[in-house]
Amino acid sequence: MIAILALFLAAHVAPPCTGAQLSGTFKAVPNSEGAGNIVYALRVKNTSTHTCFVTGIPGVMLLDRRNHKLPTHARPAQPGALTAVLVTLAPGKSTKATARFSPDVPGVGEHTIGQCEPKSYWLRVTPNGGGTFKAPVQPPTPVCEHGGMSWSVFTAPAQ
Repeated sequence: MIAILALFLAAHVAPPCTGAQLSGTFKAVPNSEGAGNIVYALRVKNTSTHTCFVTGIPGVMLLDRRNHKLPTHARPAQPGALTAVLVTLAPGKSTKATARFSPDVPGVGEHTIGQCEPKSYWLRVTPNGGGTFKAPVQPPTPVCEHGGMSWSVFTAPAQ
């Protein structure tokens, strides 16, 4: 019985998405600014012809205009409090995760006059299946506290 159930599940669970299967944007959420923080939404779309899944918080790296790495420290918004869902993406479907961070309040060891960190122009995303893709940061922004961001998990796509 267990073997039959395992075969059934294996036949109906899509593989994890790879970077080559996805595209995305990382945009400021309108009216999300407040108390030195802002929220940006990472929208990820399955551009392939095959169904795949994402789960948890995305693997990310902030990049400057010339694709050089910037300090990046992604962490779950509520560590241990959320259960990551398996978000299945059919071809053409999208999902999102959000990141809260400070664009203008410096952290320990950052410049206190002027911009805390260089502006981020790209977010390199590493999905569960490996590989990467780049999402434009709109608008480009510094991410203070050495690139510190609190991420939500991916949510199920809207039907």
